[in-house]
Amino acid sequence: MEAHRVVAPVIAPGEKPKGPASYFPSIEKTYGQPVQHWLDVAADSLDTRTHMETVAVLKDEHGLGHGHANAIVAYVKAKLAG
Repeated sequence: MEAHRVVAPVIAPGEKPKGPASYFPSIEKTYGQPVQHWLDVAADSLDTRTHMETVAVLKDEHGLGHGHANAIVAYVKAKLAG
């Protein structure tokens, strides 16, 4: 199955992100990777796994906390749904 690409949101200076994207600055700071990296990991995982299985992949294989992993997966699922 072909991987899907979900692009990270562009947040204007001074703009406060809403929803799952509000976690993205903290995710980048905490885990040392751009949020795009985590979006790609989640999108690839969602090709063959459920929401909670993908959250588990981010937590168990990559060390993300539950809230951060869930925010990434929720964002990717919403974007893939259109």
